[in-house]
Amino acid sequence: MGDVTTLATTQRRRPELAAFLRGRRARVTPEDVGMPPGPRRRTPGLRREEVAQLSGVGVTWYTWLEQGRPINASAHVLDAVARTLRLDPPEREHLYHLAEVPFEPDRETAVRTAGPEIQGIIDALDPHPAVVYNARYDILATNPAYRDLFFVPETLEIGIPNALWMLFTVAEKDCPVVFRASELPLMVATMRSAYGRHVGEPGWETFVRRLSAASPLFAELWESGDVVPPGPRVKTFRHAAVGELRMTSVSLSINGMPECRIVAYTPDDEESSRRAAVLRGLRKNAKSRP
Repeated sequence: MGDVTTLATTQRRRPELAAFLRGRRARVTPEDVGMPPGPRRRTPGLRREEVAQLSGVGVTWYTWLEQGRPINASAHVLDAVARTLRLDPPEREHLYHLAEVPFEPDRETAVRTAGPEIQGIIDALDPHPAVVYNARYDILATNPAYRDLFFVPETLEIGIPNALWMLFTVAEKDCPVVFRASELPLMVATMRSAYGRHVGEPGWETFVRRLSAASPLFAELWESGDVVPPGPRVKTFRHAAVGELRMTSVSLSINGMPECRIVAYTPDDEESSRRAAVLRGLRKNAKSRP
């Protein structure tokens, strides 16, 4: 049954792929790609043989691809065709899906910050703490409630906006996570589940190397090789002003921000709700002082 479903899906996608490639080829002129216009053309845009030449593939292969024949395409070849046809990021992703090739976002354009729309969303979640992480736990945006709960003075001196760096390098007595022995391995395993897509990338390799040097515990956990996906969990945090809070964390993916997620926290019991309210009150009192 599965093979029949897969075949039916392929048969539906191939005509869509053919139409998509023809439409995008028609909108690219020879001048757009630095070629002379040549004699009068019967159809707009590039010819099939020109797309093949510029993409470094055979004319027959590209013709079959555009005809929707059941041929295999690699990510490398699809990227070359995407560059020739001047596809933007959403169009490139669409091409991958139609060709049934696993899509990987362009690492050169990876998201580094959260825009005002995402910031507005997590601000609206206040009084619930919320943060935007990428796959490496870099902190891209926070709301006031998150800063209430996770303010650790030592992180100001560290100067690295990364949750893992904070948790592994501050003194254990200052760490906001209570059950470090169970929580920190899960966080490292969550990061490692994404690492496979970034092996060899300078930013990732440098981060792992530096944090391993700064924290023997992180180095040990990293070498274990454990992997888990992000998901909802109940975590216990401590705060100097109010004590311990049990919070349920939920991860939400963000369209247009590959490998990024909003993590929102809600109190897991009445006492944690009360203590979270005390934290909000402390923030409001601090703002009202002259």
